[in-house]
Amino acid sequence: MTPAAYAVLNLDAVRHNLSKVRSCAPDAKVMAVIKANGYGHGLLRIAEALQYVDAFAVARVDEGIRLRKAGFENRIAVLEGFTCAEEFDELLHYQLDAVVHSLTQLEILEAGEVSGACAVWLKLDTGMNRLGFKAKEFSSAYQRLSQCVLIKQPINLMTHFACADDFNDDKTLKQISLFNEAVAGLSGERSMANSAGILGWKQSLSDWVRPGIMLYGISPFPESTGRQLGLKPVMELHSRLIAVKQIEAGDTVGYGGSWICEKQTTMGVAAIGYGDGYPRYAKAGTPVLVNGKRFPLIGRVSMDMITIDLGNQVHAQPGDPVTLWGKGLPVEEIACWAGTIPYALVCGVTQRVQLVEKQHELSSAC
Repeated sequence: MTPAAYAVLNLDAVRHNLSKVRSCAPDAKVMAVIKANGYGHGLLRIAEALQYVDAFAVARVDEGIRLRKAGFENRIAVLEGFTCAEEFDELLHYQLDAVVHSLTQLEILEAGEVSGACAVWLKLDTGMNRLGFKAKEFSSAYQRLSQCVLIKQPINLMTHFACADDFNDDKTLKQISLFNEAVAGLSGERSMANSAGILGWKQSLSDWVRPGIMLYGISPFPESTGRQLGLKPVMELHSRLIAVKQIEAGDTVGYGGSWICEKQTTMGVAAIGYGDGYPRYAKAGTPVLVNGKRFPLIGRVSMDMITIDLGNQVHAQPGDPVTLWGKGLPVEEIACWAGTIPYALVCGVTQRVQLVEKQHELSSAC
């Protein structure tokens, strides 16, 4: 039975997108970012599809532990590092790389006694102003780590970009320059480039690249789609009509009655809503595909349903397929209509949406 709301995942597309990374950064090692449950695509599923990358990156220690318990032996970097001695003990036990960005972490590391037990990435804050040491603190932090018996040498070095998705902002060039100046003469491998850096800022390519959103076939730039950049979208989100009815001029639709029908039309109701991760603030007019054709969303998005103006499609009926994003309807476009970013849409797909890998054929029967 086809589920009411389901996402189709094309894992071949993940591997294609990895090949795009390698073509853009042929001399770099690849650290695939699979945090946030593989950007909503499934942590273990994406890790399996990317099993031959040089390393994985996750946000939190528990994500790295889950990968280790599933049998993945790849190098795994924890981008948020650790916040206490107990969490560091887990990181050490499961042989995860730690991103070091604070004095508290340095003190925990300096208290350790096991020689060469932990690989670290020392983070320089070049302007993101989130995690990392400022330039005036960076040299001291590096020296302290260099003298720490717990740390595997050499120390790896990294930063993160704040505005790499904007070609008109020169902040990325300033961040690259600041990083290169701060790490000049230091041993250890370097990493700067995220997806936007890989695709748009060749000056940021170094020993390691950290692709995230591009692995899922989504553009990091607001003015383009993944397909336009040679990427293949991995996720399509689908549902079906559960009702079709005629509405008259003057009728209102949905909570608050904010949408008013101007003329008689056919309305479809699809079984998907913000309870499934479809954006609550998608505006009237947001495109939806029904039987492969575009129609506008009308009324407010509900928890379990959306309403669609089908115009003169009087032959539409319950069970007809609905695509919320996918082929012919980029997730980047839906994000624009909803006033959000595509990252939020794919990460926001909820657990009641069934994830189906593309090679598994779905029955068309209800």
